[in-house]
Amino acid sequence: MSGAGRSTAAKALEDLGWFVIDNLPPGLLFAMAEEAGRVKLAADKVAAVVDVRSLAFTSDLNSAIEELEGRGVAVRVVFLEASDEELVRRFENVRRPHPLQGDGRLVDGIARERGILREVRANADLVIDTSNLNVHELRGKIVAFFGGEDRPGLRVNVVSFGYKYGLPVDADLVVDCRFLPNPHWVPELRPMNGLDAPVREYVLNQAGAKELLDAYEEVFAIIASGYTREGKSYATLAVGCTGGKHRSVAMAEQIGGRLRDRGGMEVQVSHRDVGRE
Repeated sequence: MSGAGRSTAAKALEDLGWFVIDNLPPGLLFAMAEEAGRVKLAADKVAAVVDVRSLAFTSDLNSAIEELEGRGVAVRVVFLEASDEELVRRFENVRRPHPLQGDGRLVDGIARERGILREVRANADLVIDTSNLNVHELRGKIVAFFGGEDRPGLRVNVVSFGYKYGLPVDADLVVDCRFLPNPHWVPELRPMNGLDAPVREYVLNQAGAKELLDAYEEVFAIIASGYTREGKSYATLAVGCTGGKHRSVAMAEQIGGRLRDRGGMEVQVSHRDVGRE
């Protein structure tokens, strides 16, 4: 999406030693790949930043990807997006019109772009929502995902969240912890969060908590194997409770630790809504 951080992501890749071409028309992707091979650039260190300014964007991009894959090139699509409200704020801050706005409103351009990119997003290998990320946090995500392509296994981002703030839009899988009693209603636990030992012990000692962790660990192992067979390198697992402060944080830490202990995957745990209330 325009305004979602493409330039920041591209600069992060360049700093990691990637050869990056910005604003490349999709129709030239195959020519870029051929040229990269001719000058002996590392095939897994070439990235192209493409956007929707071409009216034939979707068909051109799909055709280019099919052509590349037909020639044995492994293609990975990273899709950057943000909420409408955040995109409006960013465009207003830089006082620039949206590339598809035309004579209409800024929100009209954003809506039109979402429609054009719907299929691209659905088929992307990795979706990053930058709504709540600053440039340093987005760079950190890019470095985490692409800073060590030689590392084996699936890369899993376990993120806790609060349902009252909305689902993470980049979640591949969601675990709902709202069936557990809420520490918010325990006065001495209310000021703490799921990283604090008293809250963690309270949550994990509730009926169903251990059973969920045991069952989900096994279920995710099956899903991870399937993702790997299908060539998916990244997965975001969202763990939610009402406010994203107590139950989801404690359970996300436990799930992340268990997946780490199983091995064969690289796991990061983050907490989207801690401190937000």
